[in-house]
Amino acid sequence: MAAAVSALAVVAGGLVSAAVIGVGPALADHCDPAQASQEQQGQRNRNNNRNQNQDQGQQQDQDQQGQDQNQQDQNQNQDQTGQTQGQNNNQDQNQQDQNNNQQNNNQQQNGQQQNNQQNGDQQQNADQQGQGGGRAVLDPAQNPDAQNSDAQNPDAQDPDPEQTAETFGRRNRPTRNPGQGNNGNNGNNGNNGNNGNGNASTTPSPTASEDHNECADLGPFVEDFVDIRRVAPRQLDARIGRGGSRGTFVSACGTNRNGHNNPDNFIVAPGVSNGAHHLHDYVGNLSTDGFSTDESLAAAGTTCRLGDKSTYFWPVLRDRKVDVNTEDADGNVGQVLRARSVTLQFRGNATSQVVAMPRFLRLITGDAKAATNGAGNARAAWSCTGFQNRISPDKYPLCPRGSQVVRILDFPSCWDGQNTDSANHRTHVVFPGQGGACPQGTKAVPALRMTLTYSVPQGPSFAVDAFPEQKHNPITDHADFANVMPDRLMQFVVSCINRGRRC
Repeated sequence: MAAAVSALAVVAGGLVSAAVIGVGPALADHCDPAQASQEQQGQRNRNNNRNQNQDQGQQQDQDQQGQDQNQQDQNQNQDQTGQTQGQNNNQDQNQQDQNNNQQNNNQQQNGQQQNNQQNGDQQQNADQQGQGGGRAVLDPAQNPDAQNSDAQNPDAQDPDPEQTAETFGRRNRPTRNPGQGNNGNNGNNGNNGNNGNGNASTTPSPTASEDHNECADLGPFVEDFVDIRRVAPRQLDARIGRGGSRGTFVSACGTNRNGHNNPDNFIVAPGVSNGAHHLHDYVGNLSTDGFSTDESLAAAGTTCRLGDKSTYFWPVLRDRKVDVNTEDADGNVGQVLRARSVTLQFRGNATSQVVAMPRFLRLITGDAKAATNGAGNARAAWSCTGFQNRISPDKYPLCPRGSQVVRILDFPSCWDGQNTDSANHRTHVVFPGQGGACPQGTKAVPALRMTLTYSVPQGPSFAVDAFPEQKHNPITDHADFANVMPDRLMQFVVSCINRGRRC
């Protein structure tokens, strides 16, 4: 009986544990950054439940042994009483029989009461131990404002899918070592892509637990995310002085609704297909790919207003909870998230007027390999709508519900006055100094700022496309621009900025 009760307790405890921690089948063949932390917490919960169930079974066995010992003592007392009464020959035999019968009845009633009391104590102990097992643990992927999960109740409805990470894996792909798979790219450059159009068909989901281990090298990791409310406020821009230029011009080019994507980069890897090893979103010039030239860009159409044929591009952001692009050799898996808004704003200089950009000027910002190169050229700036005074340079932001993820990509704006490109794509145009002034020998040109907003899955379950060895580190965010504005439009931009207008 003790073994049976113990077995039932173990089974019941396992069911409670499974309901509490949300154990389920593997649903996707990709990597959610939140999953590794949740799997570790789930294993700790399962170990605690097993220990509690073992303690409960041992306690029940001890209670049963105590009950059997009490019953044995009662039988011995009854035998001794009968012997004493049989030795009394002076009492009337009938009266003796009546006394014996009455005594036996009382003993049986007392024994039954003791058994009932012991059974009640045993059940109470089991109930108390059962309530202590399988305690729910907060999901590390939840929004900090979220209330306690209904998962604490095994009979509750399924958790919000936005707050529940799935189990998934990266199948049959070897671990990549740093430095692999960088065809035709300069280590100091700021741009890259993945293979094809990034929309591979959905594949069946694996069920083996080692699939998650196979994708553990992909990144990003839970420590690559931060609650935006824990980021200290800071000023992003230098204060504009008396001689500065305060105006702005916005080129409206859409959000890439036409699906212009490729993993090329004609600035840093010209003439190479998949030169970036991750997917780019493009707005503006409709022809941009790895083989673009000044002539091909000038002849193409555009998504921008006012005839702006410039090309603007950046690595895509992906929802890592969705089973898409799972066979990508560079590890850029998940569903591409199109930006909800794209603002392409040209701004002035804090200390001087600006001059026109030369046509076909090429610019890059950030470093796509900053995770291995170091932060010297990194320019990532992550935030949330409603919190844009809080900027994280090296972590993805976890935004409150109703707030969107923001990427801010500022370009250099101090031109050497001669070149439209340079060997490292950086020295011909550099960033202003800390006070906002351009270095001696350079001229301030309109400063491009890209501001992109996204609706992302709740928790640490999204990532920017990257080179495989960069592990989707948020510090690698970057973008590219080539000026193909007509000269007349560029003069209009300069006029708006220098006159303090908003155009």
